[in-house]
Order: sequence, then C-alpha cells, then structure tokens
Amino acid sequence: MDKNTISRDGTPIVYQRIGQGPVVVLVSGAMSAGATVAPLAGPLSDRFGVVVYDRRGRGESGDTTPYTVEREIEDLAALIEAEGGDAALYGISSGGALALHAAASGLPVRQVAVYEVPFAMDEVAANGRAEYSERLTEALAQGRRGDAVELFLRLTGLAEEMIQGARQSPLWSGMETIAPSLAYDDAVMGDGRVPRDRLAAITAPVLALAGGASPGWMRQAARAVADAAPQGAYRVLEGQTHMVDPQVLAPVLAEFFSE
Repeated sequence: MDKNTISRDGTPIVYQRIGQGPVVVLVSGAMSAGATVAPLAGPLSDRFGVVVYDRRGRGESGDTTPYTVEREIEDLAALIEAEGGDAALYGISSGGALALHAAASGLPVRQVAVYEVPFAMDEVAANGRAEYSERLTEALAQGRRGDAVELFLRLTGLAEEMIQGARQSPLWSGMETIAPSLAYDDAVMGDGRVPRDRLAAITAPVLALAGGASPGWMRQAARAVADAAPQGAYRVLEGQTHMVDPQVLAPVLAEFFSE
C-alpha cells in the first residue's frame, strides 16, 4: 500500500515500505521512478524494511518549484524520519549522486551504496556533460521535451537509430512526461566530476559498485568515489552492465548493509 510523507517545502512524496527490519531507501536514477528499483526490494525485504519511493517530479509524488538539490535531500530526510529515524541508502546512476549528497549533508545515514554514478573521468567527458547541461536547459525552457529526452539518450551512448526507434515507441509519451526531471538529475550531478570534497565529509561507510561488463570509465568512477570517501570500499560485479541484475546485486547490498 502506498504511503505519503510531506517534505519540508510541502511536496508530497509517495512511497512503499516492503519488509521489516533496518530501513534501506532505494534511490532511482534519471528518467525513472520508484518502479525501476523496486525489483531489488523483494530479495532485500527478508532482512530489511525497504523503502521504494518516487522522487519529486515523477511517478505519484508531487513537485514544487524552484528545484534545488537541497529539496531532494529534504525529501530523503522526510522519508527517513517517517520510517524510524535512520536508514541506509542505495542509489543507482545519478540517484547514487543524490544518495552521496544526502549522506554528506549529515542525514542519519548508516551506510551508502551506489552503483555506477556516471562521473566524468577526463576533460573530454566533463566538457561533453557541460554541453549537455546547456542544451538540456535550453530544450526544457522552450518546451521541447522530446529533444530533451533525445539529448539524455545520446549522453548515455544510445545509438542514433535506437533513439529514433524509441521516438516511435508507445513508451515515448511517458518519457516526455518525465523529461523535466532530467534537469533535476543534471543538477544532482553538478559539474559531472567526482565531488571529492563533498565525499570526504561522509562519515558513514560507502560501497561503490560497478559492472565488470560496463565501460572501463564506469569502474574508474566507482573507484574514485571509494577513494574519496573516508570509509570507502570498491567492488566490481563481474558480468554486469549498467542494467544490473537485482538478483546479483541484492546479496552484495544485504552483506554491506548488515555490517
């Protein structure tokens, strides 16, 4: 059954809690809502109370302008308070960046696990992200939601013919609906580089994960996160890509969150 908590600025955040035990909050990435990470909840729910929520501006949750990253951190604070007062966090992709920001902000977080936060590992990648941010802002300001989605899909490396095929898909209208939230994930990623000073402020243990079948720079980024966090650890899940298998990931998370 869906629950509802109210963030500090009055935004309703809709979520579900599955299972009993120490709370673990799952944080989705760009172009996704809680349903994207929900498959993880089942295999974790025998040991944890797993909170799956829709980030603001997507799914069943509300939204309030103007957006700031701090508002999303307040959303997590409201969820944690509503479900017992402390939690572990897991975030995938840009959702991992949000989880790291939340932990660095002093929220009552026991552990933080992140999977393939797409930080830029060289100047070419950082410049590409800066160009993406500029073009995304322009597209959304002009109401060109489809173009915004295309920009994001290109950023992820999707081939042009697949992007054009996606435009013909019945799912495209839903992607356009959620497109404004791309600006939120862009803000969470900052300038795209590893925020080492921010990570150095995290007092909780951090586990940075990457897939062995993902591009090498994803593993470099995960290692950089682990190196920057005072209690950071790095692990590769062999054979996995950015679309990580929940059945492979869940045991690793369960072990870490039980420490």
